[in-house]
Amino acid sequence: MSLNNKEKMIAIISNGIAVFSLLQEREELPKNTTMYDFVLKVIPADIKSELNVELIESRSKYSSAIYH
Repeated sequence: MSLNNKEKMIAIISNGIAVFSLLQEREELPKNTTMYDFVLKVIPADIKSELNVELIESRSKYSSAIYH
């Protein structure tokens, strides 16, 4: 069973937030890089139409609870 585009988007956002958090912790991100900027750069163009701020927010809140 393959993932639909929304499921792919959720996985990519979650992984993007995790990588962002690790890079931020290691101080390896360029100055002024926000989580949103970082996540937007890692999302493939073919599924960007599924992206919305609420989806990023929901993943961010969930990821924050896990990593803190």
